[in-house]
Amino acid sequence: MTKPLRIKLILFCLVLAAGLAFALYAWIALSVSYSEGERAGYLQKFSKRGWICKTWEGELLLTSMPGAIPEKFEFSVRDPLVAEQLTAATGKRVLISYAQHKGVPTQCFGETEYYAERVQLQQP
Repeated sequence: MTKPLRIKLILFCLVLAAGLAFALYAWIALSVSYSEGERAGYLQKFSKRGWICKTWEGELLLTSMPGAIPEKFEFSVRDPLVAEQLTAATGKRVLISYAQHKGVPTQCFGETEYYAERVQLQQP
């Protein structure tokens, strides 16, 4: 085997190994959740956005007591069925079940670390 061919083969193997390592890390970051929970509030904003990778992003207004300043909870959605349900629920009170995934490598999977997995409409 000639030296230039050997160098190209080594470079190809290094690039392939780096790509596989990145894919494995992304899969682990999206599969293992740091925490899980539920948040209830009014769905203020829900849209699909991004320059290259379009992701569904939402904002929930959490109110603890009447008259209190609401806290915002920002989340991402990966499931198209959940995105469809949330689109129909904009402006309504909802209960969102979510999983928190820390260390997701790019924003192509979502802009936040909170991923909505289920949604239920609630009565005000």
